[in-house]
Amino acid sequence: MSITTEAEVIGMQKVSDVVACTLKEMKRYAQPGMSTKQLDDYGADLLRSFGATSAPFQTYQFPGWTCISVGEEFCHGIPSKKRILSEGDLINIDVSAELNGFWSDNGASFVLGEDVHRHQALVDSSIAILNKAISHIKGGVRIAHIGALIETEAKKRGYRVIKNLTGHGIGRSLHEEPSEIANYPDRSNRQRFKKNSVVAVETFISTRSTYARTLRDGWTMVGNKGGFMAQHEHTLIVTDGAPIILTEMNEIPKH
Repeated sequence: MSITTEAEVIGMQKVSDVVACTLKEMKRYAQPGMSTKQLDDYGADLLRSFGATSAPFQTYQFPGWTCISVGEEFCHGIPSKKRILSEGDLINIDVSAELNGFWSDNGASFVLGEDVHRHQALVDSSIAILNKAISHIKGGVRIAHIGALIETEAKKRGYRVIKNLTGHGIGRSLHEEPSEIANYPDRSNRQRFKKNSVVAVETFISTRSTYARTLRDGWTMVGNKGGFMAQHEHTLIVTDGAPIILTEMNEIPKH
């Protein structure tokens, strides 16, 4: 969406605070021995308490309130009573919601407890790359330029990017124009970021794979060459200068 009134700014900030707070609290609540269904139920209770509804359920009838992916699952993991969290797991939680006609999206990967499987470097790289990408976004900048930056920074750190997962426009629905904010320089995309537009910018940083494929459950995605992936995402308003990060409350570190 394109922001045209102060009321729209307030509406977007309210729903963004909701998804950011829910993501932050779900990360704090997660512990070894808990099922991903228990974690999702906690997130659902938080969203309901704010009067918000699950965006993936409302839009796609996703079988859960939030997406929770564990280990070699890259994204869109279905919450399950059978999936039990363990010390050192690489976990991704993606929370998107609708409130009063406004939509916002954010996500984060993190290591549960002690980093026994050595995933923290991947997580830290994803965070650093997201922050650098956001710092370069302003009205008039080509979307492909940001994709080039993300891929270059990933390669510097010895990682790859997933090419069929992208960020997107958001605001009055979950996915809007621009439909693809890729993590690589898609030369066919000649679009530029527009001042006052709302976008969800996200990283997809991988140890091995360059594409994500969907499992038989119809939702969960894994890498075409295996390995692990970290994702971090903010919803923001594009300006002539530094973007306004609407989901800043999720406490993705700035470094």
